[in-house]
Amino acid sequence: MTGERTRDESAGIWHPRIVWVTVGAVALVFLAAVQALAVTTVMPVVSDELDGASLYAVAFSATLATSVIGMVATGAWSDRAGPVLPLYTATTLFVAGLLIAGAAPTMEILVAGRLVQGLGTGGQIVALYVVVARIYPSVLHGRVFAAFSAAWVVPSLIGPFLAGAVAEFLHWRWVFFGVALLTVVAFVMVAVKLAGIDMHTDEPASNGNVILRLVLAVVVAMGALALSLSGEIPVFGWAAAAASLVVIALAARPLLPRRTLSAGRGLPSVVLMRGIIAGALFGAEIYVPYLLIDHFGFSPTWAGLGLTTAALAWAAFADVQGRFGDRIGNTRITLIGVVLLGTSTAVAGLTALWGLPPAVLIAGWTLAGAGMGLMYPRLTVLTLAYSTPQNQGFNSSALSISDSIGASAAIAVMGLAFTFLRGTDAGFPAVFAIATALALAALVPGLRLGHAHETRVP
Repeated sequence: MTGERTRDESAGIWHPRIVWVTVGAVALVFLAAVQALAVTTVMPVVSDELDGASLYAVAFSATLATSVIGMVATGAWSDRAGPVLPLYTATTLFVAGLLIAGAAPTMEILVAGRLVQGLGTGGQIVALYVVVARIYPSVLHGRVFAAFSAAWVVPSLIGPFLAGAVAEFLHWRWVFFGVALLTVVAFVMVAVKLAGIDMHTDEPASNGNVILRLVLAVVVAMGALALSLSGEIPVFGWAAAAASLVVIALAARPLLPRRTLSAGRGLPSVVLMRGIIAGALFGAEIYVPYLLIDHFGFSPTWAGLGLTTAALAWAAFADVQGRFGDRIGNTRITLIGVVLLGTSTAVAGLTALWGLPPAVLIAGWTLAGAGMGLMYPRLTVLTLAYSTPQNQGFNSSALSISDSIGASAAIAVMGLAFTFLRGTDAGFPAVFAIATALALAALVPGLRLGHAHETRVP
């Protein structure tokens, strides 16, 4: 095995022994990217047709909420028996959710489909992280995650534009059906290859009380959904939101490394920072095409342009991180990334507040992609560096759980603020102001990341 790993390191992630794993993993990330960018682009149209404006934010946070359950289940399953079957199961749920959403006659059923899809989305990413940890030498981890980020390049170029065109000239339902069909094709191509590779560890983890962790994951998901729906409560919406946040925090603690919520040095801060920056970006991102359509009269076809440039910047800066991350250092990556992300959300807020040209919004949002491209994959590399074969699944799921909790909570809070201020000119500025505050808050854990056993990438 040592000799094989040495040859793999010299040949990179496209070595013949692992090339099909790389292709399959990148394909799944690619399709997840297509889905995320496409749905974000067309959701204003979907919400309008299904008369679901009040559930607009819920349609996004629902997927993130149930993804926590998929993450916990897949993490435990992967640590115990390897990531292959968990990955297959997650992909099946992902496709099923897309089909339900695509066929939905009402916004409520579409949200139900997004709930099912979330189970698969969460499971997929955790299983893929474990695949990377089990197959690739640590020296290649940065390049693998850079490749994952690069898998967003083509979707970012054509995904939003194509999704808008499909919604405008065919029907928005084909956005969901099309991604489901492509996912099935990709899955069939890679399933046999993954099944033929041994990814078991000699010392599988016992996983402790898996049932308790699953129960807690369900509580977290329910809390996130309650948070998303708190805007429907006429008088006590903010009180319900605060109570939901407390429930989420208490239930999530055992699912995360110790001292995560207090920004403990090392892995806890890695996990916490991931949740904060995910909340800042993904919470605000869903309002970028919304703003372009609502304030500037963009068609769905062109509204995705605001996401395209950011995704391209994400991929480019992820490649920089993959090649030079160790040389740049965790502290500088944090500082540069936070400044770029915070600047982009502030520019978006000022565009909405002062009525600046839409080109300012699009150019400013590009900075968000650049900052996330530096920080996001770096945090994944650090998580695996802090892990052992016995806890790779737990730590990977913890990272993704923080991701989803941060994003779903931010989306819900921003949605609550947006709903409360509906009919005024303050809705969009308030959303982007919250995102800016979150971006700056990421400095607290970001300066406590420490160093694990990252191997310098040549």
